[in-house]
Amino acid sequence: MTRTVGYAGGAFDLFHIGHLNILKHAKSQCDYLIAGVLSDEMLLVTKGAVPVVPLAERLEIVRHIAFVDEAIAEVAEDKMDTWRTLRFDVYFKGDDWKGTERGRLLERQFAEVGVDVVYFPYTVSTSSTALRLALKALAPNAAGHRPVHDYSNSER
Repeated sequence: MTRTVGYAGGAFDLFHIGHLNILKHAKSQCDYLIAGVLSDEMLLVTKGAVPVVPLAERLEIVRHIAFVDEAIAEVAEDKMDTWRTLRFDVYFKGDDWKGTERGRLLERQFAEVGVDVVYFPYTVSTSSTALRLALKALAPNAAGHRPVHDYSNSER
């Protein structure tokens, strides 16, 4: 009896419903699901941003998702290096990669080793990018904000 091993990589920063959907759909199409959580350094290299939530905490969150059998830190930029280590059968990705140059390259590389690439619908209602932009927009206001009850100088 053979089992199908799936791999779903991502930042999983500011964990939201889109992340959950990818993992849920991925698990429905494999027997064993490995979630690769991009390291802080890899996020900086691939997305040009540092995560809001550090790697150790993102790993802990993803590790406790019921659909995930194993969570690992993704530290290699080349997805083929990740495959050489884990030997998964299916690679899952959001369909925002479908038809892009990066997506087509990934499909060609994985086809050479017999790995299927399966795309899932991108959740447009929520994204980490949108959440990050909202936090950034709030940051200038937060710097000048004083709490309603500032006890630092109060007499007790």
